[in-house]
Amino acid sequence: MKPFHKTGLRIGLISYRSNPHCGGQGVYIRHLSHALSDLGHQVEVIAGPPDPLVNAGVNLTMLDTLDLYNPQNLFRTPRIEELKDPVNLIEWLDISAMGYPEPMTFGMRVKRYMKGRAKSYDIIHDNQSLSYGVLSLARDLPVTATIHHPMTVDRRLAVKATRSFYKKLKALRWYSFIGMQKRVARRMPSIITVSDSSKTDISKEFKIPASRLKTVPIGIDLDNFFPLDHVKKEPGRLIVTNSADTPLKGLYHLLYALKGVLKHRNVSLTIIGTPKKNGGIENLVKTLDLARHIDFTGRIDHQRFVREYAKAQIAVVPSMYEGFGLPVGEAMACRVPVISTTGGALPEVAGNAAKLVPPGDARALEKAIIELLDDAKQREDLACRGYDRVTTQFTWEKCAMRTAQVYREVINDYHGL
Repeated sequence: MKPFHKTGLRIGLISYRSNPHCGGQGVYIRHLSHALSDLGHQVEVIAGPPDPLVNAGVNLTMLDTLDLYNPQNLFRTPRIEELKDPVNLIEWLDISAMGYPEPMTFGMRVKRYMKGRAKSYDIIHDNQSLSYGVLSLARDLPVTATIHHPMTVDRRLAVKATRSFYKKLKALRWYSFIGMQKRVARRMPSIITVSDSSKTDISKEFKIPASRLKTVPIGIDLDNFFPLDHVKKEPGRLIVTNSADTPLKGLYHLLYALKGVLKHRNVSLTIIGTPKKNGGIENLVKTLDLARHIDFTGRIDHQRFVREYAKAQIAVVPSMYEGFGLPVGEAMACRVPVISTTGGALPEVAGNAAKLVPPGDARALEKAIIELLDDAKQREDLACRGYDRVTTQFTWEKCAMRTAQVYREVINDYHGL
């Protein structure tokens, strides 16, 4: 039999949580679906909340969920009518027991939606739910999945970040869905990941042969991240694009570094987003007396986002670990010099176009910030190299082309071609 060479594929992209503005998974779905559509493929995104805001030409199916992680109504109590649905009841009971059931229950909803529809697709591509429901679809058609990075890393850092025995147990319970993800991933014939670093870590953490993992780097949204050369840089202005209390993102270490830098230089830090009320970041800002030096922007649109980058002298990415590292690429696309840690895949994205420091090292961050503030030539060199690197190597078109090639391999293997 001849290999599968159909020009335009019928693709079902599955994403259980799909914020198009933040978090790598939602951004991935939005831009990959658009790029695949532009290549002539027929794409349906089957998503959970929030709306991924897919582009024209991409079909969107939003499945009904309890949406218990909606920040506007977090952990609401479902109505009795809602709990008559067994999937909703399972989700509510698990959340009440401090679990995170959404990947599993969304897979159940997908399985229910797909009943009788298998012939409408050439392939199903799961975006890191790694649920039993999605795996069950593999009996009827080719299925692959993307793992951005192994969630075991998040769990390990979350447990390590607290001394409280209760909070350690709470973190372990929250991440209990990882057991399902490991079992499902091991049964997937082929898995896409976004960096060689993630490939190595997934293979090790999930005990999957590296040969079954395909590295397809993601793209940077060059339509929304670009230089604004007419905007004047503000001396001593730093920018970081994650306000999360999550230990994985390393903002704690940057705040300690900022405290040290302020002893020697007059600097300010713009933090894109809003910290959790009375959370660790907000409390640390108070403890270190940094409030007058920090501007939390809250949620902002892309126009202001690009302007904030344009005004900054340096972008800092202090993450302890990243499966890819969109903030590095986005800063480079705005032609802003970057200081990044070497956590996870960040060096793969940065290459020789960023100043690199070890993760979790506030002193190293402090030293790198001072050195780069004092060296205008190095800042300009890094900014130009970063811009060239991103615009030539990390485009969504390239990502879509490589992803479609993986699809064809999976389809051929499924049909024994």
